Amino acid sequence: MKELAGRLAAVDPDAGAAVAVIAYFDRLAETRAGLEALVRGAAVLAGCPARLTDEERRVRVRVEPDGRRTDLAGAPEPGWPCAPLVPDGPPALWLERAGSDGPSVVDAVILERASAAVRSVLDRTRGRAPGPPVDDPALVETVLDAGAPLPARLHAARRLGLDTADPAARYRAVAAADGPPLIVADGPPPVLPAGRAGVGTAVAAVDLPRSWSAARTALRFTSDGGAREPGGPPVVHADELGGVALLAGLVVPGAEPAPDVRAVRAAAADAPWMLRTLHAVASTASLRAAAADVSVHHSTLQDRLTHAEHLLGWSVRTPQGRFRLQLALTMHQLMDNQ
Repeated sequence: MKELAGRLAAVDPDAGAAVAVIAYFDRLAETRAGLEALVRGAAVLAGCPARLTDEERRVRVRVEPDGRRTDLAGAPEPGWPCAPLVPDGPPALWLERAGSDGPSVVDAVILERASAAVRSVLDRTRGRAPGPPVDDPALVETVLDAGAPLPARLHAARRLGLDTADPAARYRAVAAADGPPLIVADGPPPVLPAGRAGVGTAVAAVDLPRSWSAARTALRFTSDGGAREPGGPPVVHADELGGVALLAGLVVPGAEPAPDVRAVRAAAADAPWMLRTLHAVASTASLRAAAADVSVHHSTLQDRLTHAEHLLGWSVRTPQGRFRLQLALTMHQLMDNQ
């Protein structure tokens, strides 16, 4: 490469200098040079100060052309040659050289090779370099697939803009009843699609398959408020299920309904008000609250419960009976939400 640079320099000085720049940064990359060494190389080769500013990762490096590192001084000027770390990203690497005609050939090569090397270091040490996240359902499916190879899942996560390097970064998988799977950052309540949704546990990006499994389980405990699913919220967080989540493993597709589930379904077929009334009794603090929930008089609720208890075969007015009813209604819902 050095011989080629010398020959080109005899014909075209800029071409020879460009080849020398490429060889220089290739050597730095081979030795796994750090950020300061790369910025120093850009400054020395360009003959002017060079600076790297990555606000998202709090990286700020400025080096004088004599190789001394100095503090940043002021904001970059609009006319300085610059380069982003990712395509279409914001400028992150500058050569502090003013010029109205744009960067020279050599400056452009310095910026291109230095930014590529900086991006490689950031990918290796701090995760994916900042840039707009990619919205690709195929990548989301790869990240959530427990059977996919780990390198493939990590690559897909970085492409989606997930931080795979910070051990404190947490994400949740979301299983929507009427939409594709989602991945949201843990923090403020995310904007979820309309309809039923299960929200998985908060995990590191590498553990998102586990969050996805929890999200699908949580989805089975959601309700649309219809005649067959009158009780329960439309959005359920796996964190809030606790031991109740174990029921989902007992109620599997094709399983024979438990006797209490068959009793609930037989009672529901007897009267259109039955399921909503039973849900109100199981989920409120008192019978008066249950009567208010279904908008009937307390005496009317008492008459309904007498009829329901006759069909079910047990009392729902005792703590034990209400607990039994809650289990039966939950298993009924899980069988509908396979």
